[in-house]
Amino acid sequence: MTEILDRPQTDRTGAGIGPDAEIVARATALVPLIREHAARSSEERRVVPEVVDALEQAGLFKLLVPARLGGLEANLRTTMECIAEVGRGDGSTAWAVALLNVCTWFSTTFSDEAQQEMFGTPDAKACGIFSPPLKSERVEGGYLVSGRWSYSSGSFAATWATLGIGLEGDGDPRALALIPAEAWTIEPTWFVAGMKGSGSDTIVVNDHFVPDHRIQRFTDMVEGSFRTSHKGDEQNANMAFIPVAALILVGAQVGLARHARERTLAGVPSKNVAYTCYTNAKNSPTHQIQTAEAISRFDQAELLMQRACADVDGAAAAGVQLDKLTRARVRNDTGIIGELVKDGIDKLMSVNGASSFADANVLSRIWRDSEIAGRHALVMPELGKEAYGRMLLGTDEPLTLDV
Repeated sequence: MTEILDRPQTDRTGAGIGPDAEIVARATALVPLIREHAARSSEERRVVPEVVDALEQAGLFKLLVPARLGGLEANLRTTMECIAEVGRGDGSTAWAVALLNVCTWFSTTFSDEAQQEMFGTPDAKACGIFSPPLKSERVEGGYLVSGRWSYSSGSFAATWATLGIGLEGDGDPRALALIPAEAWTIEPTWFVAGMKGSGSDTIVVNDHFVPDHRIQRFTDMVEGSFRTSHKGDEQNANMAFIPVAALILVGAQVGLARHARERTLAGVPSKNVAYTCYTNAKNSPTHQIQTAEAISRFDQAELLMQRACADVDGAAAAGVQLDKLTRARVRNDTGIIGELVKDGIDKLMSVNGASSFADANVLSRIWRDSEIAGRHALVMPELGKEAYGRMLLGTDEPLTLDV
């Protein structure tokens, strides 16, 4: 960890690489409210209005938004800590917060004209999906777009969406288009075992015209060639696109780990161990070892998250593009974080016993949320390992994954 500790904690913008304790405290303060409404959010398949309003008032949907657009202009480390604290309250709520923050950050990298259009209202926030549309037709001044974008987490609260479209002409056709909420409808399709309250339904668009200034090529975004004119004076305008898009997805996972740890350490020590001579689990070597192994995994996940944030924030603070090897490592570490958390929570379910799977036990929701979150395409550990391994070994084949 020496390389992280030796880096400066602040830069010319004041954001730097360290967490902003005051902003993180806002998220921590909302944990009781989030927990109070977590079951209802799951039942209603979206974060309830009381919690959305509290998050809005705390500025927690504008963590990565520049101050000039009414945001907190926090760095990635602060954002991850906030998402993790929200996740300590509820995984679904944290997932929605993560996606709304990262997609809103995508929007701040678009052309200045697009930014002014989107952030003309104080409640502006975006959801988004990279997948391609059903139709993307070149017309004068832009594209006519139709499609269905599944798993649009947080769409219930979004005023805009950053959606994948296809461009005509040479080169990689992938692009992101900034589309206002009045152009799309939400089809309820998110009926799943975990992350029930994330509102990850399907956005449907029919023949909407997207002007050129609301479009960015995906390959340009991957290489940091954003359309915004503020790369010279805003740290977050220099963050690495794919590393941020991937890493932010495990913020909820880290929060779920924190919650599982809290519940275990509060309830297990005095728990009777059935069919043994141990009247208190705190004296059982089996429980001691499994608890230590689980929490060690959580500690490793936290450390990897901190290093990845320091890599992204450090390069952004210096105004340079994060090198491809480090970008691949962040993609790899993202999957490892998810893997460590899932494994750790699984061990703690055994430590807590069969009752932890009861519907009434919050550990059951934590476990289900973690199982779902760890299977997002950008979090799957095998894909990250492949990307990192190819870069480490210098394979002759081209890199087939975005980093």
